[in-house]
Amino acid sequence: MSVAFNKFQQFAENLAKGVHDFTSDGTSTITVALCAVAPVATNSVLADLTQVSYTNLSARVLANVTAEHTTGTLKLDADDLVLTASGAVATFRYIVLYDDDPVSPADPLIGWYDYGSSVTLANGETFTLQFDAAGILTNV
Repeated sequence: MSVAFNKFQQFAENLAKGVHDFTSDGTSTITVALCAVAPVATNSVLADLTQVSYTNLSARVLANVTAEHTTGTLKLDADDLVLTASGAVATFRYIVLYDDDPVSPADPLIGWYDYGSSVTLANGETFTLQFDAAGILTNV
């Protein structure tokens, strides 16, 4: 199933103001939050969302984040993230990406994915957040 990335509106302004640092020696840590209630494009920080508990899941930080351009087209990318359940996991439908490092604003949002239906994981099951050839996003 192809799942589209939805950008939060504030993300573009935050990039322009230097809130995020996606350079190889940068300080941005892209982290995953899970939600059962749909985010809206005007949300700007993690506190705006209603998260489900992240209990019984493996690490939620994206690895090998890169932000590079080719002929003026920016591509934000990272390794796929495999969430592994070590017990029952709360039902979610939306996976939200946010930057866990900035303090002002705290935990600014980047974007989200809508999986189209509720996802529930039992002990030992996995869920993969897989980025296609376009990466997390292209252009801003």
